[in-house]
Amino acid sequence: MVAVWNHPSGILLVGQLLVVLAYPFLGGSTAGRAVIGVVQMALVFTAVVAVRRTPALSWVGITLGGPAMVFAILEAMEPTTGWIVLVSAVFHVPFYFFVSYAMIRYLFHDDRVTRDELYATGAAFTVVAWAFAYLYAAAQVIWPGSFVSHEVTDAPLPWFELLYLSFTTLTSVGLSDVMPVENHARSLVMVEQLAGVLYVALVIARLVGLTARTRRPEA
Repeated sequence: MVAVWNHPSGILLVGQLLVVLAYPFLGGSTAGRAVIGVVQMALVFTAVVAVRRTPALSWVGITLGGPAMVFAILEAMEPTTGWIVLVSAVFHVPFYFFVSYAMIRYLFHDDRVTRDELYATGAAFTVVAWAFAYLYAAAQVIWPGSFVSHEVTDAPLPWFELLYLSFTTLTSVGLSDVMPVENHARSLVMVEQLAGVLYVALVIARLVGLTARTRRPEA
């Protein structure tokens, strides 16, 4: 157990993927959303722990992470209340962007590739997707009708559909069954598209290069 906890980035990555898989089973009821909210709160705490292991300023993560934990529960219980969704995004968006910054800084702080850094690579990617999903949720409150899907065209999209949009945008898959239709929303999506391309170009390329260099036999 101690060995597992030594890799909080790995716990964060696995936890977020489990939320993605569990949400279709639990998101349809208040109790299920509450469970997901508690798990989200635990993931926020794990993210704070992960940040404390990086060269970044851990007090920033703690300051943003505390309120984010509270609103993770409130938003799970009241997912359609505009002010709760908006305030939740106010804390979650900068928190998750800061966590991704801390993890990327952690990846670049030396010339070695450790197992924990590999976990951090995946965790940072999913954290960015989470941040943009909350950003899209806030956009729906500020600019109603920002997004539509093949099932919902005249109401705010559920958070899980926004997370789905975020993942498809960040990975440049572009499935187009959830779409931005308002100009502000399209601007945010374009920024995420650029973030996804830059992440692969900078972070993944660096890790591949370092791994290849460490495995190359000396002449």
